[in-house]
Amino acid sequence: MPISDALLIRHARILLPDGTFLLGDLLTQNGKIAQVAPEITADDLDPATTIIDANGLTLLPGMIDPQVHFREPGLEHKEDLFTASCACARGGITSFLEMPNTRPLTTDQATLDDKLRRASEKSLVNYGFFIGATADNLESLLQVEPVCGIKIFMGSMHGALLIDQEALLEKIFAHGDRLIAVHAEDQARILQRRQEFAGCTDVAVHSQIQDNQAALMATQLALKLSKKYQRRLHILHMSTAEEAELLRQDKPAWVTAEVTPQHLLLTTDAYAQIGTLAQMNPPLRSAHDNEVLWQALRDGVIDFIATDHAPHTLEEKAQGYPNTPSGMPGVETSMALMLTQAMQGRCTVPQVAHWMSSAVAKTYRIPNKGAIQPGYDADLVLVDLDTYHPVKREEVVSKCGWNSFEGWNLTGWAVMTIVGGQVAYDHGQLNPNVRGKALQFDAVPS
Repeated sequence: MPISDALLIRHARILLPDGTFLLGDLLTQNGKIAQVAPEITADDLDPATTIIDANGLTLLPGMIDPQVHFREPGLEHKEDLFTASCACARGGITSFLEMPNTRPLTTDQATLDDKLRRASEKSLVNYGFFIGATADNLESLLQVEPVCGIKIFMGSMHGALLIDQEALLEKIFAHGDRLIAVHAEDQARILQRRQEFAGCTDVAVHSQIQDNQAALMATQLALKLSKKYQRRLHILHMSTAEEAELLRQDKPAWVTAEVTPQHLLLTTDAYAQIGTLAQMNPPLRSAHDNEVLWQALRDGVIDFIATDHAPHTLEEKAQGYPNTPSGMPGVETSMALMLTQAMQGRCTVPQVAHWMSSAVAKTYRIPNKGAIQPGYDADLVLVDLDTYHPVKREEVVSKCGWNSFEGWNLTGWAVMTIVGGQVAYDHGQLNPNVRGKALQFDAVPS
């Protein structure tokens, strides 16, 4: 039977679901992985099959970034769904989950539908969206479809998305069964600390204002409510040793957590080096925090990696603290950063793929993603683990035009990114005609 719309990847080092590698071939057909074998003959293939020689390259499942801020609608001067998805493709990310703090906020079916429409028209990679919790949209939180989860800003936010009162939080935790993802910082403590450091214009004070205690207090409260209602809880961008140790001692089966590359690799020393380009929420921490987070990640206390890609323009970042916005881009460099750590012996390549793909798909119940096996979606990335290349500002695809890891010499860059069997990125060239699909989220674990 002839095979159409197919790719045949030859001679790749293929990461299998059990964490081992196979030197062999992979065939995609109509957007799915059709076959994985030591050798696939081309005799029975459609002559139109695209053959890719992957000799010397490693084939991984496409990365899934479960926390990004792509700024559309309303803030497209910073980023938009097209430019951000191009950055994803360059970074080996084939799917993303995007946050609700756009303009308008994503808090009901109409605003979600608008984002889904925009993404269908613009995004090179697959997409999913959170619904944002407000004080008065409980009905939408229960009914809007399709969403990957409910986002609650417990701190570091203003306006309708700030939910910093325990009674309001409890109301959300008590109703429904959707995953709740929290930005865990205690708003009252942040406001108190801002008063204590009022007038200080050194950006390094940001990590003192939004200190470890502010993060721990909010995580403790979220964990308490999750346990009370046995409600699925995900702790976003965990940043402190105290939070990691809390979860190590007391983590119910329905609770998950993530960490960003910047909270693993950067410390407060970065303020002296790159200034406000190191400013984010929650802030950068100490080398001790980094090491405890690394160990928690390796031990499975922290479940996976996210970037919290949150770009701002260089002009906005130059305004001077405390008037500068918090956030940094991340989707272009996250995979290469982590694979570089693997090549340095801090973790393994299969662990990186688990943390950045399969574990994300499992937690968010995204079917047919996160593994290289027949029947799964052909979301794949070919990486070069032998060649090093520095992060260069002039090569940044994200609309913001900068990266906090500029100058870092990294390996594991994407050579080719494949989305649903379509080549979205190939040796430095983006294919702007590729379009991803809306992610689906299973109601119960597969």
